[in-house]
Amino acid sequence: METVAVIGAGPAGILAAGTASKQGRKVFLFERNSDIGKKLLITGNGRCNITNKCDIEDFIKNIVNNNNFMYSALYAFTNIDTINLLESFGVQIKTEKDNRCFPKTDKSIDIIKAFYKYLISNKITIFKNTRVKDIILNKNDTFTIYLNNKKPMIFNKVILATGGKSYPQTGSTGDGYIFAHKFGHTIIEPKPALVPIKLKDAKAKKLQGVSLSNVKLTAYLNDKKIHEQIGEIIFTHFGISGPVTLSLSSYINRYPTDKIKLEIDFLPDYTFECLESIIKSLFIRYHQKNICNTLCELLPKRIINYLLDTLNIPLDKKTNSVTRNERHKIISNLKRFRLIYDGLRNIEHAIVTSGGISTKEINPSTMESKLIKGLFFAGEIIDVDALTGGFNIQIALSTGYLAGLNC
Repeated sequence: METVAVIGAGPAGILAAGTASKQGRKVFLFERNSDIGKKLLITGNGRCNITNKCDIEDFIKNIVNNNNFMYSALYAFTNIDTINLLESFGVQIKTEKDNRCFPKTDKSIDIIKAFYKYLISNKITIFKNTRVKDIILNKNDTFTIYLNNKKPMIFNKVILATGGKSYPQTGSTGDGYIFAHKFGHTIIEPKPALVPIKLKDAKAKKLQGVSLSNVKLTAYLNDKKIHEQIGEIIFTHFGISGPVTLSLSSYINRYPTDKIKLEIDFLPDYTFECLESIIKSLFIRYHQKNICNTLCELLPKRIINYLLDTLNIPLDKKTNSVTRNERHKIISNLKRFRLIYDGLRNIEHAIVTSGGISTKEINPSTMESKLIKGLFFAGEIIDVDALTGGFNIQIALSTGYLAGLNC
C-alpha cells in the first residue's frame, strides 16, 4: 500500500487526507498545532463561512488571482459537495446574504467536529504538535520527512497544505514555501489580501469609529482604474477597514504604494448633477445655518467636518455666504474625495495570503507539481486568492480533494 504524507491539517489538508485514503492509500496527517483546523475556528468571526452557494461560474468571478486555474478543482469538488459532506457528518448548513454558508449553530467548532469524524471514518493517522522540519527527495522517487519529535519517515507521495502567511498564530508561517522552493518551485511573493488599508492623512484619524454603509471606493494605478466597490467602510486609527476595503486590497496588493491612488464617493446613488440640485435646495432651505450643519443632512457630522477642513472652508461659515466655487468643490469632493494611500496593513492582519506557489508549475487537473513527481499542493500555499464570502475555504477544500484524488 502506498503511503501519503499530508502536511497541514487545515481544510485543504483534511480533504486531501480523506480523499487519498478513499483511493486506497495509507495516509498520515501532520499538524504543528495541538488541534486541526485552527484557522477555521476564527473565520467568519467564529461562525465559519465554510463556502458560498453561488453558481460555479459566478464563483470563478470572485477569484482575484489565477481564477482559470481553479476550473477543474471547483467542478471536481463543488460548494454543494462541501455542504453535503458536512451534513453527512451531522452539521446542518444555512445560507445567508450573498450566498454565504454557515453552520446553523453559528459555531465553527461544529465544523471542526465534523471534519474530525470525517478523518476518523477514513482511518487517517493524525500527528498533532508535530512540525515537519525538512523533506528530502530520495533516488527512488520516495520522500523522507524529518520531524521535530519523531524519527524520519518515508512516503511515496507528499501533499503540501501548509497554508500561506496570514494569521501566523494559527500555524501559517510559510514553511511550505521553503520546502517548495527547495524543490525548484517559483514562489510568487506572498502579499496580504483581504486586509485593511493605511492612510497617510493625519486628519483622517479623527474619523476613527465612523462607519458608512453605502460608499464607493475606487483604486487607480497611474490614473487607470483598477477596481471599484460599493458597500461599507469603517474608519480606524490607521486608515480604513470594512468589507469594501478588504475586497479592494486584494486588487492593489501587488502594486507599489506610490503608484496607487484611492478615491471615495460618499454618495454613489447620486450623479454630480443630481447632487448639485439637492445641495442647492439645502442651501436655500438652511441659508442661515452654518455650512457644516447644513451638509449634515447628507452625511455624519465628522465626515462633513473632515471634508470641509480638507477644503479649507470654515465650519461656521454661513450657508448663504458659500461661494459658487466652494459649492462646486464640496460637490466634487463628495463624489471624488482623495484618500492618501499609505499601503496595506502587514500580512499578520490579512485574512488570506496572495501569492505562493506559481500556478504555472502545478497541474490544475491533479494539483501535482510539474517539476517533482509525487509532490502535490493544496490550499492557500498556491497562488490563488478570492474575495470574502466563503470562496477561499472552498478553494482549499476543492484543491485538497483533487490532490488527494490523484496522489
